[in-house]
Amino acid sequence: MGVHQHRQAAPASIGVGILSVSTTRALENDESGLWIARRAKKEGLEIRFHQVVTDDITAIREAALKAIRNHLLQALLVTGGTGITPRDVTIEAIKPLFAKEMNAFGAIFAQLSYEEIDSAAILSRAAAGVIGSTVVFCMPGSKKACQLACKALIFPELGHVVAHIK
Repeated sequence: MGVHQHRQAAPASIGVGILSVSTTRALENDESGLWIARRAKKEGLEIRFHQVVTDDITAIREAALKAIRNHLLQALLVTGGTGITPRDVTIEAIKPLFAKEMNAFGAIFAQLSYEEIDSAAILSRAAAGVIGSTVVFCMPGSKKACQLACKALIFPELGHVVAHIK
């Protein structure tokens, strides 16, 4: 089956969760997470979960696994905590949970970021993979980075990815 047939076989409804990692933001001022939620709704996705969690490996893992389990998510979009400072631990928290990793997501995101912000793109990390039957995307916390990842990569392929996981 080709990519077009897979896209046509995508589920009509996709349950999405948003997990924002930050020590400074709360849900009401989570600019990136709120943008993702608004855009996801425009894309016809069902937002089932949105939470802000602190930059802590255990807290991030527990929040992600609980969201996947309790809200029956097909996709979890994680924003923030992907930089290189000591407190940026999202990748370290989530990546070990992947049964399958989608390596191309990080590579393509880095290339697209480079086209927008030049060599500063080397300072951020992005990752994607599958936990159980849920696809998880980890992206930087800036609104521009979320817009880039969601518009260029995640939303155009989400139904296709979910169809493959089923």
